[in-house]
Amino acid sequence: MTQRRAILSGSTFEEQIGYARAVVDGDRVHVSGTTGFDYTTMTISDDVVEQAEQCLRNIGAALAEAGCGFADVVRVRYMLPDRADFEPCWPVLRRRFGDVRPAATMLECGLADPRMKIEIEVDARRPGGS
Repeated sequence: MTQRRAILSGSTFEEQIGYARAVVDGDRVHVSGTTGFDYTTMTISDDVVEQAEQCLRNIGAALAEAGCGFADVVRVRYMLPDRADFEPCWPVLRRRFGDVRPAATMLECGLADPRMKIEIEVDARRPGGS
């Protein structure tokens, strides 16, 4: 029987919208689109690179709670309202994913809040499963 478990970050968005930061489903971990908000203070930087760094801290916390880490990420999706903001984030993203080399997609699209400059979603596989 597959175990399904929701991981909550404490973001007010999770409660208001009705979703989890991540869902563990057996050996798979699905991390929701994650923005650069610091969920403890519900604040966000104006700088896209700082937002990308915070996105990755938020994602890292969810992965750790799920029993895995960035080395277990198999897919990453980047969503940005302005594609020109993507390249400045590359060094930050390469530090986490350069050795992992997950499948990746970048989309230019509107985000839920005009302060958000990047949103990152990942899928991972937990070592050992279940």
